Amino acid sequence: MSVVGTTEAERTWVGPSAPERLRILHETKVIAIVGASDKPSRASYFVATYLLSSTKYRVYFVNPVVKSILGQPVYASLADLPETPDLVEVFRKHDDLPGVLEEAKAVGAKTIWLQLGSWHEGVAADAEAAGLNVVMDRCVKIEHARFHGGLHLAGFNTGVISSKRQVLP
Repeated sequence: MSVVGTTEAERTWVGPSAPERLRILHETKVIAIVGASDKPSRASYFVATYLLSSTKYRVYFVNPVVKSILGQPVYASLADLPETPDLVEVFRKHDDLPGVLEEAKAVGAKTIWLQLGSWHEGVAADAEAAGLNVVMDRCVKIEHARFHGGLHLAGFNTGVISSKRQVLP
């Protein structure tokens, strides 16, 4: 599988385990979505909808060209936020990732989280060297739902909480 900016064979960085990702999500109180979109067809909009409706996180949107998303104000940069984000979730193209990391470090974020399909070995190394947690090629919404009983293996909320596979007649 090819991911923007790298191929599977070029991956050397090893991300946090499931328990480590769960710890990151538990310690997070404030999330900034960089590259947030006001278009309902975009993944960032879907994730924002989930985070606002299904979690207790304080969520901020960062996009220099959008004024409002889901009735919330949108900020031009991480530095413009009213509080420091614990986790910076990034929906930006590969070449923009180093700049987003620099902004995240400058504001004192604890975690940089690159969305599904986003992988940057250099950003991971630089972030870890600066003491940040790093998650790449994963979705905060999917991870949160998985850890909180909201996902079935196929990605659907079945309404049934069980470790046993459903037997169909």
